[in-house]
Amino acid sequence: MEYQNTIRNSITLSGRGLHTGSVCHVTLTPAAENTGIVFRRTDVNPPVDIPALATLVGSTSRNTTLCQGSLQISTVEHLLSALHGLRVDNVLICIDGAEVPILDGSAKMWVDAIQQVGLQMQQAERRYFSIKEPIYMVGDNDNVEYIAMPDNDFRVTTIIDFPDTIIGKQVAELNSFDEYATEVAQCRTFVFLHEIAPLLAGGLIKGGDLDNALVFVGKPLEPMQTEILSRIFQRNPEEITVAGGVLNTCQPYFSNEPARHKMLDFIGDIALIGAPVKGHFIIKCPGHKSNANFARMLINAMKESLQMDAVPTYNPNSNPVIGHDAIRSFLPHRFPFLMVDKVIEKGEDYIVGVKNVTTDEPFFQGHFPDAPIMPGVLQLEAMAQVGGLMVITEIENPELYSTALARIDGVKFRHNVMPGDTLIIKVHKLAPLRRGYLKMKGIAYVGNTIVTEATFVAQIFKKQQ
Repeated sequence: MEYQNTIRNSITLSGRGLHTGSVCHVTLTPAAENTGIVFRRTDVNPPVDIPALATLVGSTSRNTTLCQGSLQISTVEHLLSALHGLRVDNVLICIDGAEVPILDGSAKMWVDAIQQVGLQMQQAERRYFSIKEPIYMVGDNDNVEYIAMPDNDFRVTTIIDFPDTIIGKQVAELNSFDEYATEVAQCRTFVFLHEIAPLLAGGLIKGGDLDNALVFVGKPLEPMQTEILSRIFQRNPEEITVAGGVLNTCQPYFSNEPARHKMLDFIGDIALIGAPVKGHFIIKCPGHKSNANFARMLINAMKESLQMDAVPTYNPNSNPVIGHDAIRSFLPHRFPFLMVDKVIEKGEDYIVGVKNVTTDEPFFQGHFPDAPIMPGVLQLEAMAQVGGLMVITEIENPELYSTALARIDGVKFRHNVMPGDTLIIKVHKLAPLRRGYLKMKGIAYVGNTIVTEATFVAQIFKKQQ
């Protein structure tokens, strides 16, 4: 068992924001178990808390910005990356401005400060979201692809591709957070020389400097370019030089530092799902917008996983919530197509039904008679009937209505169901009832083993009189 962590003592760092150019002060303080990572704007009265969650992400133009009402905190990704990479679960981040300082353009100064005070292990268990099956996303650009696959640790493979530039195609890998502080944290943000003028014209990078970003240059500087850059960065023209395709004194720590920095950003942005993750992420041409979209996708997958993870328990001696006679009054099905024997549990957004699979079921006579297996389509029918009971028992005058299966998706038959098995079916609502339709997710178990799962839509309609 792993336990949650916070920091041992408070940390304060100050600096200019990359885009606003404003100086602000940031203080990290220890936080209680299960707090998560919370930003607090202390320059307003009363102070406003903004949890670090992907659902609160606003702008993603060259940074990640969190919003709460009219207040925002921008460029949170490097600080979040440091906290995520060092396995800090709970911390309160007090900031007296609208943008986290860029510092040296990486996460290193945050990492150094956190390592200096150390971590405090807490009493609450660290609960991971484990990727159980591949999750895939394509971005607005066809070159942008994300995939998360099952793994026992947090791993990232990052691929970037800037054709016809000095960067070109690069790959970076992180096999464990144990490598984060030495292999990722010091990797700085980067920009191409031709992007600087448009970014300044757009009101961005006001706090940019040759000391906090790698500026890649594709060809030797012309005298006019040198003069303009010297004014922008307030340097003497003779100080503006190019070495190895990089402007001035910030030389790369690694040959693939841009890919590593994209990984650093991703680690910060993906922390916005609000839970530690176990999985292998392969990301191609990532950016803040697509990172945030993928984080939202993972949040939805995590919610669904948490709903479905709890295997229902069945005690044959307990009285049913809905018995067989009551089921017959709600559903029009009769032998041999009534596939629910009883309902053993019912909550606000879920229901659990039971189907006892016996040797005298009529379908066994013709369906693999020498090796009887319950037909998958009938397992789905049982699942739909359980979902139908959840819907029909919640409406007024249920005797006037019936349910039908309108759509089914994502069907997976994982194990055979045999005579003598007890099929326990748990169905969750995925969306509220709208216009007579309800979307649900069902999982059927035999013991603790998932045998079938599917997403489906039920339609509620009025019976003909």
